[in-house]
This record gives sequence, C-alpha cells and structure tokens, in this order.
Amino acid sequence: MSESKSSKSNGNRTARPSSEGRRLAQGMNLLAQHSLNQSVPPAAKSDLLRTITYLEDLGDELEDTRDLFAPGPFLRMALHLMRSHLEAKIVTPTSLIGSARTPYATANRRMHDMIDAGLIEQRPRTKSGKSVSLHPSARLIEEWVRMSDRLVRMAETRFGGIRRPETRDYYFGGSYLATQSIPPLQVLAEPLKLPGGVRVLVHGDPTFMVMDTLKRQFEQVIGTHIHQRAFSIDRLRDEALANAARTVSRYDIVALDLPWIGEYAEKGILLPLDEAMDVARLDPADFHTAGWAAAHWGGRPYAVPAQTTPELLFYRRDLFADAGLEPPADTGGLLDAARALHAPQHGRYGIAWNAARGTALGHTFLMMLADFGQPALNLPEIAGGFDTSTLADGGYRATLETELGLAAAEFLMELLRYSPPDILSMSWYERVRPYAAGNVAMAYGYTLLAPYFELDPSSPAAGQTGYLPHPPAPGAAAVAPVGGYVLGIPANLPRERLTAAVEALIVFTSPAAQKTFVQNGSRTNPRYSVGADPDVRRASPIFEAVDGMSWRDELQFWPRPPIPEISGIIQICGEEFHDMLRGIASPREALARAQARADALISPKDQ
Repeated sequence: MSESKSSKSNGNRTARPSSEGRRLAQGMNLLAQHSLNQSVPPAAKSDLLRTITYLEDLGDELEDTRDLFAPGPFLRMALHLMRSHLEAKIVTPTSLIGSARTPYATANRRMHDMIDAGLIEQRPRTKSGKSVSLHPSARLIEEWVRMSDRLVRMAETRFGGIRRPETRDYYFGGSYLATQSIPPLQVLAEPLKLPGGVRVLVHGDPTFMVMDTLKRQFEQVIGTHIHQRAFSIDRLRDEALANAARTVSRYDIVALDLPWIGEYAEKGILLPLDEAMDVARLDPADFHTAGWAAAHWGGRPYAVPAQTTPELLFYRRDLFADAGLEPPADTGGLLDAARALHAPQHGRYGIAWNAARGTALGHTFLMMLADFGQPALNLPEIAGGFDTSTLADGGYRATLETELGLAAAEFLMELLRYSPPDILSMSWYERVRPYAAGNVAMAYGYTLLAPYFELDPSSPAAGQTGYLPHPPAPGAAAVAPVGGYVLGIPANLPRERLTAAVEALIVFTSPAAQKTFVQNGSRTNPRYSVGADPDVRRASPIFEAVDGMSWRDELQFWPRPPIPEISGIIQICGEEFHDMLRGIASPREALARAQARADALISPKDQ
C-alpha cells in the first residue's frame, strides 16, 4: 500500500527536477550535442546489449569492491530500461525502482527525476490510467546509442583493439545521407486502441514471417495484440477480394503485390492514403523511387512499401572463378555461362527460374520481355524506361506478339536446355532451394529469398553469391524488376479503427522496423536510409548491390505494369508459355494465343 501511495502522490507532480536530475539531463544533452557524423555508427542490437552487460558487470565489480564505488540509481535504472526495451520486456515502476539498488524513497525520486527530464515515457496499462508501463523515450534511446558507441571507441583507444573503419559518406537519391545507425524501435506514447488488436493480412514470405517472429516486440511498441494471417500469393489476392466484398473488413491492414495496385484502386478495395492520413508522416522521399511510385494509381498513393525486393540473378562466384568465367553482362553471356556450368552427370545444372504453370511462369515471361527492352503494354518510352503514370486514364493494350516477344520466348526455350529436370514445376521457393543446396550455378530470384542461402552456413552458396540485375539482350538496358509487397488500409475498415490502423501502418513501415526486420533475417528494404545504415550493410552485400542498381536507375516496376487486368495477363502468359515449354505449342503459336486472350481481357474502355 505504501508503494502505491508513493507512486500516486508523485505520479502527477509538477515540481522541478532535483539538482541531481538536472545534472543528469545536462549530461545527456552533452551527448546529444555530439554530431552523428563525427562518431562511428554503433553496431546492431546485440552490440548494444553487450555494452549494457559490460556496464552492469562493471557496476557489480565496483560495488563488490566498496559500496562507495557503486553506480548511482540513474545508471542502474537506465540500464534496466534499455535492456528491457531491447528484449521486449515490460517495465513497471516497481521493477524500475527495484533495479536502482537504493532505498525505495530515493529510487522513486530518481525515477521521477528521469521522467521530468524527458528520459522516460509512461504508457497507461489500464483504462483508468492508474497502472502504467515505463519505456525509454526517443531521446534516451538516441543518446544511449551514441554513448554506447563512444564507450566502445574509448575502450579501443585506451586498451587497444581493432577499430571499425569509418564509413564514407553515401550518396543516393540526389542527397548525401550520413551513414548513421537507425535507433531501435521506440514504443508509442499511447497504446493503440483497437478492440481485439491489430489484424493484418500478409503474404507468407520470409520478411512477413520475421514480423510474426517479432510479434511480441511489436506488440510492446504499439501497445496491443497483433493477429497476422499469411497466405500464398494467389490465395492472398483471393482473400483480399473476398474481404472487400464484406460489409466490414476483417483486417486493419492488408498486404498486396505491387502489380495489384491498379486493380485494388479501381475496385475500391483500398482507401487512398491521402484520405486516411498526412502522407508526409511516411517521409516519402526516403522510399526507393520505384517502390514508392509503384504504390500509386492515378497520381494518388494507395499503399506504403513494406518490401522492395527486385528480382536479380544470383550466381556462384566460386564456380565462375573456377571455370574462368566473367559474370554475365547480357543474355548471350548468361546462356554461355549456363552451358559451361551445366553438368547434369554430376548433379549440377546451369540455372533455375520460375517455370511452373500459371502465376510463376507468367511473371517470368513479362520480366524476360523487359530484358529484351519491351513492356507488356504500349507504354510510352521515357528516359530510364517506360511511363506508367497515365495508366489510370486507360488507352493501353497488350503488346505480347512482337518480334521482341518472340525473342524473349525463344530465350526461355534456350534456358530450358540448361535447367533442372523439374524446372516446369519450379516456382518462387523451388528455384532458390536447389541453388542454396549447390545443385544449380545460377538462379533468378527475389532478394527476399536470399536468407535461404545467406543465413545457412552449410549452403555452398553462403558467402559465394554475386548479385546482378537481369542480364539484358544486346541493345537493351539492364533491368532489376521491382517486386515485393505494400501495405494498405481496406476501404471498408470501420472509421473508428482508422486512426489506430494508420499509426500501426506507420510503425510497421518505419526505418526502425525495417532495420529490425533485416537484423532478424529479412533481405528486403524499401528505404534509402535503411540501405545506408552501417548495421544493415554489414548484414548482407545484397543491400549495397541493390542500392547501386537504384542509383543506376535499374530498379524498374514497368515490367509488370499495375493495371487492373495484370493478374489475368500474368495467368494467361503462365499458361500459354508453359504449353510452349512442354512442346505443345511453338513460340509463335504461344505468342498469338497469349495476345488474343490478353486483348479479350482488356475492356474496350481501357483500349
């Protein structure tokens, strides 16, 4: 009882901080004045935890030597707050006071000094607000990250050791980004008020599964439960369409494949973002240009990039070196390399790709068409690619049955010769698994699938993979077709849930969240700032490679133009060209059939 009275009597006080509290705030301000550009960026979460453990152990050692040497309550409580935040554990006033190792009254005063200094945020745990959880403020997190790095550098300077190299300034998107480390996620000041928690519909891929694994941490950040349903790509679209037909949405946030934007916008499945929120809060300039542009229809944003994952060519650098081969620069070089490394008698094949009937092969054909310099629609050519900005106005038609279309189809027939025997049943994951197992020398694959070999030390491809955009046909530009998923708000979401859903959307797509995904195994990233983060760059060479492609304007989304009929066109191509690969139809016959079906699919008003 005495504890609750003390907490209550001090909880709403407006007295000025004590002199010790003011000294603490002044000390933290000195840290804040230290320029990020002048400090080496801190390491990832594990490094922060190591620093915290070191300070805890040092404090124990000093205290064991003599009580006078014991750290003060401010440090003990800051350590407890930061460790609990990084480990997604709840901190109550009682537990924080207990961590101070000082008399209760003293610790209680020091805790309120930290609250007054803006270092601790209180979040109500009950409707009455009498019970609260405590969290490090954004200011404390940022200043702690800086102090941790300075502590490491001081130790290296005084006691020796290997210094981390300074990271050079990184230029991207027309401005210089200082290579600073993005701080960890911070909790929202107020928990989201969503009865039943946040309900999210996602794709069952590694990045969204990382989010599911980190559910407890994200629940602490937003202050409510998260319920996530994951489906395969085709079932995801079916469920979204079924949800749109319901009177009230079952989901607060839905994920969709980039090419579906036009369909979802035209059918009223998504609420335009500019009706739901202040779009500037998302910091649109921080998103990869192609990923952000692909989330628009008719000039309006409908979703937020959650994954920007281009399809690249993965190739085994060690096998290429042993064979004296250069990385393929064009389609001819790709076929030469596939031929040279194709050794079925030894259980190794030249290349794996999406060739399963339907959606998988349909995507492949549209991307191969782009490799030969042609879009699937009559898009106007512009600098760096083709213009999709006016698709909402209609007037487009399919352009499959062309000479370049024939060249792309014949290229697929050539690839078939150097592919595994089960290639015609290979789709998204099946093409990467044999690459990870060392059974194929090259594979077309999205970056989101790279964890299958990058994070598996037993994989022959681990540490031996190079990343390239699609090798183009002679005379065409190299393209890394942008894929991935965006998150949007269902148009039939009850309005009383909208504000909280928007806040959750901002958290899930924030730089801190994206960095957290990467540190836990994701290999996708929609933001420039995350790609420039030194911790992210240390995680995988894929991020620097993709950023370089974006700088060279190779990341493009026009290969799969986001018209309402795109899913149907992809399905058509996946069926007709599968018959071609099986030998049932010639390339010209497959093209003619695909063109006729696509023409019939596109409504007259759109042509």
